[in-house]
Amino acid sequence: MASANLYDFNGDLKGTVDLPETLFGGPVNKAVLYDAVRMYEANRRTGSANAKERGEIRFSNAKPYRQKGTGRARAGRRSSPIWRGGGVVFPPKPRDYGFSVPKKVKRLALKSALADKGGEESVVVVENVSMDAPKTRLFAGFLKAAGLSGRKVLFVSAGFDDNVFRSSRNLKGVEFILASDMNALEILKADTLLFTKDALEKIEEVFA
Repeated sequence: MASANLYDFNGDLKGTVDLPETLFGGPVNKAVLYDAVRMYEANRRTGSANAKERGEIRFSNAKPYRQKGTGRARAGRRSSPIWRGGGVVFPPKPRDYGFSVPKKVKRLALKSALADKGGEESVVVVENVSMDAPKTRLFAGFLKAAGLSGRKVLFVSAGFDDNVFRSSRNLKGVEFILASDMNALEILKADTLLFTKDALEKIEEVFA
């Protein structure tokens, strides 16, 4: 069974906790991870690229010069793609790149990503995270004490805490996410998963 170090918010090591076997103990299915990550990335694309075809270029429709006698190649319109400022051949147009995969595939990808991090011992658990006001220095001090400074950390919380969120958002490499919103892409992007103790119980309740 995979385990993770348990810290308090002062950065003191309190021991270890067992990670849920149903989420962190399974095999890593790379094919499913590939499909899920490709879907998440595709759904983030705006698809707003746009270029004009020759029919959309604002030029006079008159011939640039006469057909014969100039010694140059024939030319009918200034909007021709071979002319500077002319239209584009098969230009990109706004489109939707998004697609979906079955819910079971997303769930399996999530479990595969968690199993991958658990196998790499890249999971840390923290307890008693609370702040009376946003204090970035306090959150940074915890990361330093826990040996997580300079790493890409995905901080997973059971519920939204505005003070904790505002304290972590200014730290480079730290991302805040709710346990119920976790997905394979965010997990794989992080070097370390930092769970609150409540969040660890929450993901087992939601995804296991």
